[in-house]
Amino acid sequence: MQILLVEDDQETAEYIGDGLRAEGHQVVHAVDGRDGLYLAMDEAAPDVVVVDRMLPGLDGLSLVKALRCAGSQVPVLFLTALGGVDDRVLGLKAGGDDYLVKPFSFAELAARIEALARRPRALSAQTRLQVHDLEIDLLARTASRGGQPVELQPREFRLLEYLARHAGQVVTRTMLLEHVWDLHFDPQTNVVDSHISRLRAKIDRPHGQALIHTVRGAGYRLDAGADPE
Repeated sequence: MQILLVEDDQETAEYIGDGLRAEGHQVVHAVDGRDGLYLAMDEAAPDVVVVDRMLPGLDGLSLVKALRCAGSQVPVLFLTALGGVDDRVLGLKAGGDDYLVKPFSFAELAARIEALARRPRALSAQTRLQVHDLEIDLLARTASRGGQPVELQPREFRLLEYLARHAGQVVTRTMLLEHVWDLHFDPQTNVVDSHISRLRAKIDRPHGQALIHTVRGAGYRLDAGADPE
């Protein structure tokens, strides 16, 4: 992937850039918002933009608003020290697709970037999701596996839907708390683990092949591959 990093702190930029390049990505770095906007709108548009909120020249919110007003749908991840709920809401309303607060785990940053890059650009047009023999009807809010209906509670359905939208990708516990439970903090409970366990009982246990996998030290993944546990 080509990733545009808009970050004015040189040490942070070098840390992120070195890590992403080590994973095989191309990284273009801008130190202020104006240059970042120019590079994001360039013909060789990036696959993902990672942007700080507090930038010289043009702040991160204004940068993203300008991108959206210009019709750009490039996925944007805010990476910032502004971690209050109101700050997150402002970032998402400005057109950001995800929001990660400093200090951060590089592994989580990389996972979020990959999830954004592989996310279909027109999710709202999707009405069905399919992973192996698991089918999800987004309009009827129903699921089936191998042609057999699976009875799910509303929260279980949201969890399964999120996993299916990111099929084949690792999603972290924090990502699930934010996008399934709308929690922007860790409640220090096993709510994610317990719901994953319930899904496994309904989705995997009656069938011979597991689809929900635990990736140790990282999170969960939904696909038909071998279980990494």
